[in-house]
Amino acid sequence: MPNLRYAIYRAGLETLYFSGAHRALRSLFAGVGSIFTLHHVRPGRPGRFQPNRFLEIEAEFLDRMILQLRKRGIELVSMDEVHRRLVERDFDRYFVAFTLDDGYLDNYEHAWPVFKRHRVPFTVYVATSFPDRLGELWWLVLEQVVARNDRLAVEMDGQTHFFNCASVSGKRQAFDEVYRWLRGLKNETELRRAIRDLAARYGVEVSAPCSELCMTWAQIAEMASDPLCTIGAHTINHVELRKETDDVARTEMKRSADVIEAALGKRPEHFAYPYGSVSAAGPREFALARELGFKTAVTTRAGALLPGHREQLTALPRISINGEFQALRYIDVLVSGVPFVLAGTGGRVEAA
Repeated sequence: MPNLRYAIYRAGLETLYFSGAHRALRSLFAGVGSIFTLHHVRPGRPGRFQPNRFLEIEAEFLDRMILQLRKRGIELVSMDEVHRRLVERDFDRYFVAFTLDDGYLDNYEHAWPVFKRHRVPFTVYVATSFPDRLGELWWLVLEQVVARNDRLAVEMDGQTHFFNCASVSGKRQAFDEVYRWLRGLKNETELRRAIRDLAARYGVEVSAPCSELCMTWAQIAEMASDPLCTIGAHTINHVELRKETDDVARTEMKRSADVIEAALGKRPEHFAYPYGSVSAAGPREFALARELGFKTAVTTRAGALLPGHREQLTALPRISINGEFQALRYIDVLVSGVPFVLAGTGGRVEAA
């Protein structure tokens, strides 16, 4: 299903680009700026089964993207500057802010050098259990379980489901089905219990991806010493906040800021909701972010920034830079805002 979805999405981007529609409609739909969402920035990995590839781009593509944006006359700004421009209604020039979620080691090794070379501000939203080496990157654990086995038996809603994972297509089907089931569980506690059981059954270490792929506090501190870098909060345990109780949601948000302040000596002023979708963050979370003193908080709801987002600073949309679509022409189309308006996710300010 993701392959079909990507094919349809790619066809839409290609149609907009080669028809020139994105240029013709940009003045209507581009808004005043955009916030880009990145996760991993690293060399491409071998192998056909990579269900999480949409979360990673290559440093060379990041480099070329920065050059193209500047060639188009787009200003590359920090999240502090995004906040200032929205509050002060300073919309003279279109702007883009780069943000990276979670706190991966490749942000330090591959993304930071690119940003430094081009003098581009960037924000890294850190889930604090990751540098503490207590985090569980369950989507990567699931990938490893499926990749290493030709057959799986998974207990889902009281029934055992069997998957033939000998082929790449079988692996993709198994991953997609189990992933959807996990994301549909009641809360993070149920999800973590299910993934731990699955990992134990198939000999995958739940803590390994965190230890191997995430930055240490020393690396985060070194990067944070660069004036180009802003460190934002991203909860403690990377939980889907909207599924949690009021107390858990508040604790996850507040304590993540407390931990970052203790580690780095500066309290984060910007926040990113894990997952960031409608199911993960809503009015309660937006209000909590305001109450806890964050200047901005970002979702993954797709769309450009509009003047009206001045009134919704803790419910800002972003544009995902998807590793399946590493072509500069797609960036041109995305910053036009047209795809999101056509898909019904852009062109309006909402905080529901």
